[in-house]
Amino acid sequence: MALMESNTMQPGEKLIPFELKDQDGNRRTSEQLSADHALLLVVFTCNHCPYAVASWPVLIDLQNRYANELQIVAINPNNNPDYPDDHFEKMKPYVQTRGINFPYLFDADQSVARAYKAVCTPDPYLFRDGKLIYHGRLTDNWQHPEEVQEHSMELQIQAALGQAEAPRETFPSMGCSIKWVR
Repeated sequence: MALMESNTMQPGEKLIPFELKDQDGNRRTSEQLSADHALLLVVFTCNHCPYAVASWPVLIDLQNRYANELQIVAINPNNNPDYPDDHFEKMKPYVQTRGINFPYLFDADQSVARAYKAVCTPDPYLFRDGKLIYHGRLTDNWQHPEEVQEHSMELQIQAALGQAEAPRETFPSMGCSIKWVR
């Protein structure tokens, strides 16, 4: 497990369109996913990375509490034969076991992750009206959720909705490196 920090995309950068299949094999587009919500949270993640595993409950909770304003979409870019836990066939059972309540897409050729310059799992990007407003960590303590002092992503969501002030400083997301296929 190689610890990586996300690259910083600049606020205002446009949502990069994508079309990928979800855990059930249905084609989903960024346009469909962002159509009915003010905010779209795109998260590159996977099944096996401990950082990613720890982020799933946070993401599920955010989707539950902000369902009217926010659509989350998870994208698994780890189509590497050396990491069988992340293969497409494992995604549907993973969604069912974890109770994931938003689309989980498969980036089979890793082109979407490359376009976003994603480097780690999880690597979250929050968009409003098709423009990036936040690219950084979910919380300040992935290992001990009971000790979180700053719910960074939630504060960004609340700020985008006019419910709170955004943190003054942003921190990159940290996680396992994306398992690139050369």
